[in-house]
Amino acid sequence: MEKYPIPMVPGPISIPEEIQKAYLNNFGSSDMEPEFLDLYHMTEINIQRLLNTKNQVAILTGEGMLGLWSALKSALLPGDRVLAIATGVFGYGVAEMAKAIGAQVKTLGFAYNETIHDFETIEKAIIEFHPKMITVIHCETPSGTLNPLEKLSELKIKHQVPLLYVDMVASIGGVPILVDDWHVDFALGGSQKVLSAPADMSFVSISSAAWNVIETVGYEGYDALLPFHHAQENFYFPYTPHWHGVFALNIATKLLLNEGLQNVYTRHQMVASYIQEQSQRIGYELFPAHNAVLSPTVTALKVPESVTWHELDHRFRELGLVVGGSYGPLTGKVFRLGHMGTQANMILAHQVIDVLNKTIQTL
Repeated sequence: MEKYPIPMVPGPISIPEEIQKAYLNNFGSSDMEPEFLDLYHMTEINIQRLLNTKNQVAILTGEGMLGLWSALKSALLPGDRVLAIATGVFGYGVAEMAKAIGAQVKTLGFAYNETIHDFETIEKAIIEFHPKMITVIHCETPSGTLNPLEKLSELKIKHQVPLLYVDMVASIGGVPILVDDWHVDFALGGSQKVLSAPADMSFVSISSAAWNVIETVGYEGYDALLPFHHAQENFYFPYTPHWHGVFALNIATKLLLNEGLQNVYTRHQMVASYIQEQSQRIGYELFPAHNAVLSPTVTALKVPESVTWHELDHRFRELGLVVGGSYGPLTGKVFRLGHMGTQANMILAHQVIDVLNKTIQTL
């Protein structure tokens, strides 16, 4: 299907016309033209505003997963200790990624329908394990949850954990992000979620402490962060940058900033609350537990017992609605509504509830 009539997939998001036009320009060489460097600088500043950080931002050519791998490979050596705080598919997945590059990983797991709690246990694990890095997912999209980070950041500082790594791919732009206040050393983002751009760019904000570690590790490779440390001042990037992709990111960030970030957050929360409340009213069940923090950018609902996910998806599509399934242990049990970016729209939200209602009436 070329275009979804009622798009509610939790990424890639429906791309607005302003961003689509970014790819129609016939740019010169990003290795040679100073205009590209100016664009990169401006885009970095916009991303810093979204993240509330003064940290340098590396803008990478590749989908959001590139940034996740880049930070791990650039900061970890075989045997380094990683404490992975996991509340869902991606949290457990990052733990496996760290293991794959040789780290010694301790996974502190919660249920897939929960958000971070029991900070006494987390603190005990930090004290006993002495991790070099703590990893956590901010918005666990397969579960429709948003992990609170303030208390975790306090424990990071209290026990002098060198690095805090946070996947914020599905939350940046949709909720307030306080990278510096939360002492986040690696804040990881992608273009295809709230920013509503194509799935071809990722970005990482990197603290000074993280840069020191990166310099010590000295990892080299296409996904290495080290070459980006002085790339701007030397105008020498490790590979030819994606001018169109950076331009699209620039437009995407401008659209959010021009709307006003508080207005953007309010829009996301309003749409999320409406969908979450109305879907329950007509008979669907939220996947997250009653005490979990619900994400303003994605809602996870249980597939009704009377139908398979394949059949439910088919019925939704017949009425024009396209949503996402879920992953791992949640496959076939949960479906997700991505009300983020351009899709955080009350007109769409009403159409979604209308389809959900018509569908459940037939089950």
